[in-house]
Amino acid sequence: MVVSRSAVAVLLLVLAGCGSEPAGPPDVDVEVGPQQLTVRPTQYCLDGDGQIYETAPPILEVSPGATIELTVPEPVAERGWSVQVFDEQLEEILGEVDVPAGERVLDEITTDDVVPPAFYLVVVEDKGGDCGEFSGAWPVGFIRAGGDLGDAPSGG
Repeated sequence: MVVSRSAVAVLLLVLAGCGSEPAGPPDVDVEVGPQQLTVRPTQYCLDGDGQIYETAPPILEVSPGATIELTVPEPVAERGWSVQVFDEQLEEILGEVDVPAGERVLDEITTDDVVPPAFYLVVVEDKGGDCGEFSGAWPVGFIRAGGDLGDAPSGG
């Protein structure tokens, strides 16, 4: 049997498209003014197994009044997600913003919406998937003028 090069090329393209699930956990994109950042999760349910990652939350220095835009991957949007607002030590929850089901982008939070000048936002995937109560979490820190995160938490 003779197979043409074009047939092989088409077969390889089809096979490359199989298994659309990423090999690792997905990232969340953050945009504040001209700054763009990709945030890795500190925990995520991957293939039915809850994973904890040694990832230190990134920290952005931001201008007062700037809009914070958070974009999640499609699977997170489909499951549902919210944003938890934490203090500068990532210890005390100050509030939570629910995101409508299926929405990938939240751009309703500004850097002035949180009272302390240094704070964390944590994108939290809704629970109830293959890992039950375990869900994905993507923290990112923000510092406005005059803010200080002190001893920022490390991954773990």
